[in-house]
Amino acid sequence: MGAQYRDDQRWRAQLRRIDTGSFVRARRSTSRDVNRRIILNLVREHEPLSRAELARKMDIGRGMVTSLVTELIEEKAIYTGATIVAPRGRRPEMLYVRTRDRIVMAVDIRLTKTFLMLGDFAGLPKDVESFDTIVDPTALVVELARRIGAMLDEHGSASDCEGIGLVVPGMVDRATGRVLNAPQLGWQDVDIREALMTATGRPVQIENAPIACALARMWLSGGNERAPQNFVYVTVSDGVGAAIVIDGAVVRGDGETAGEFGHVPLDLDGPRCLCGARGCLEAYTSNLATTSRYLGIEFSPDTARALVSSTGVSIGDVIEKWKSGDREAARALGETARYLGAGLSMIVNSVNPGMIFVGGEVTAAWELFAPELARAIASRALTPRAARTPVVPESAGSFPRLQGAMALIAARAYAAPVIA
Repeated sequence: MGAQYRDDQRWRAQLRRIDTGSFVRARRSTSRDVNRRIILNLVREHEPLSRAELARKMDIGRGMVTSLVTELIEEKAIYTGATIVAPRGRRPEMLYVRTRDRIVMAVDIRLTKTFLMLGDFAGLPKDVESFDTIVDPTALVVELARRIGAMLDEHGSASDCEGIGLVVPGMVDRATGRVLNAPQLGWQDVDIREALMTATGRPVQIENAPIACALARMWLSGGNERAPQNFVYVTVSDGVGAAIVIDGAVVRGDGETAGEFGHVPLDLDGPRCLCGARGCLEAYTSNLATTSRYLGIEFSPDTARALVSSTGVSIGDVIEKWKSGDREAARALGETARYLGAGLSMIVNSVNPGMIFVGGEVTAAWELFAPELARAIASRALTPRAARTPVVPESAGSFPRLQGAMALIAARAYAAPVIA
């Protein structure tokens, strides 16, 4: 009876409807493709790993493992390293995932600055640079192509670069790569991916910032930093957005716009957001909103953009003022933390994630933010377990969006194969 119950529970967990209007069938090679990808991910997560250990973890014969490993070595996806001492028999060769010489160019476009990072498949940076964002897409592509070419040439990586990961602050249509709407940049239906591919002659993958950051947590983080199967990644920067991951897959919605929690209204009569609506969470918690609050300026799209060009005060400056004891800075950041806590509590109640990651400049003030967020979630959560949802900040000074851009290229090597 117990075994039957467990089987029934597993069956329920897999109750996904087959879309008979859009499906792909399994091929003869499907099981082999799946096993190859499992081996690649086992080595990636547990390296160094021997063939014998792989066989035990997968519960398949050594011959099958050897055959699949040989294919992955020939494709230069993994390689053999040093042998280790064994209690008896032959000294086993250890397997490693090839990352260091697989080069990726990452691009993070923001309202004020655009960042570029040259890195590898492990997400390790080799070089980082930035420039003032050019809002005109055509001119921006020209400048990006010039800088990408120069960085690759400088590091002798032009022939090794496997692609460009591009992160934008807006909604992206995966099928076409077009930016559907990026309110911060004033873009609607912009095709920057194809333009950058043409200008650089390299494959380009594009994604919005929160989803890219979530992918970095899924594919480039190891050990205790690796995300659970169900989590939400919230970005708090020039804009505010979220990526929802359920059962290890990003939830995208019917029109590819799921996760726009930054535009959930807290007050229908609140300040006007960059998207044009009133009272959005973003209008209370973005870097621009916090800076406006600190300066005593009522937030609006016009004043927010004017702040960027005229005052010279950044969110980093506000945080430094808070650290030095500035009361106005503490007040401005404290209000942002309370509003963000209200937003995170909505995520906890609507999505019930196992963990929430927060990325953005405000993580440098986490000592102030953490108790406010915990209080807000605990006071609004509907169950004791939901009230204990961990909220984990990115390390201050890290590059989660650039890491996400690199993950757009690297993850394609590790993700589950498409059955076609």
